[in-house]
Amino acid sequence: MSKKSNGISLKDANKWKYASKGEKTFDILNIVFLSVFSLMCLIPFINILATSFATPGEITTRTFILLPRTFTTDAYKYILSTPTIFRSIGVSLFVTIVGTFISMVLTSFMAYALSRRYLHGRGFFNFLVVFTMLFSGGMIPTFLVVNNLGLIDSVWSLILPGAISAYNMIIMRNFFQGIPDSLEESAKMDGCTDFGVFFRIILPLSLPSIATISLFYAVNYWNTYQSAILYINDSAKWPVQVLLRQIVLVSSGLNADASVVDVVPPAQSVKMAVIIIATLPMLIAYPFVQKYFVKGAMVGSVKG
Repeated sequence: MSKKSNGISLKDANKWKYASKGEKTFDILNIVFLSVFSLMCLIPFINILATSFATPGEITTRTFILLPRTFTTDAYKYILSTPTIFRSIGVSLFVTIVGTFISMVLTSFMAYALSRRYLHGRGFFNFLVVFTMLFSGGMIPTFLVVNNLGLIDSVWSLILPGAISAYNMIIMRNFFQGIPDSLEESAKMDGCTDFGVFFRIILPLSLPSIATISLFYAVNYWNTYQSAILYINDSAKWPVQVLLRQIVLVSSGLNADASVVDVVPPAQSVKMAVIIIATLPMLIAYPFVQKYFVKGAMVGSVKG
């Protein structure tokens, strides 16, 4: 077992010690490149966060802010003082949690079935799934279907039409295909049913894929915008993304329902605060699934 000192294993230290000059040069250039790239990704977000806390005068005089001279929470007070903001957050949480659960149940069931080589018609069903990635009915036919099902002005219109993603299903199917068939055969010899194999063998071995696909679905549901614009007419059922758009329109002096807000702070700080509020839940959730993310996405995309 290799011992660690300051987070660096002795194996890594020895590898660096005996590496050639070319390998050391590559490692250094790689570290520098990744550090610069990380800063390029991080600095714009820091600018957005700093601008959301900056005063109106500072926003006017400074074009790029990394640390405001004077902190103010007026933009956040303005957004959170909107009477419907917490109701909209509740709608978004419901859509995200329930939608992710339903999507994962349907996706995992379908992916497991299509991953079994003995399934009759497996190739035909896989073709139908891939076909939907290339061709779809479009906005108007989908709206007609949702309308005929009586889902207009219902939060279920934000969940059911997109309950299964073909892309996510294929990734999970390929992950399931990478699990040895011998495990399933052994479980069935011990008396396990198909459901027993799925819940006791397949799912416990598929945590990386499940965590990754759950994150994909959760981000998609939390960012629900177009579907809400098309299917939700009642402002009381708006998800948070639509309400935040309305707040931005009001703060910018554009044509919008001003009844949802009171005193308007500078539009720029409101826009930045809206971005922070809209992305914060996913930023909080991501670290918990980060360790599964690369493994789940890569293994599911290359196997099979």
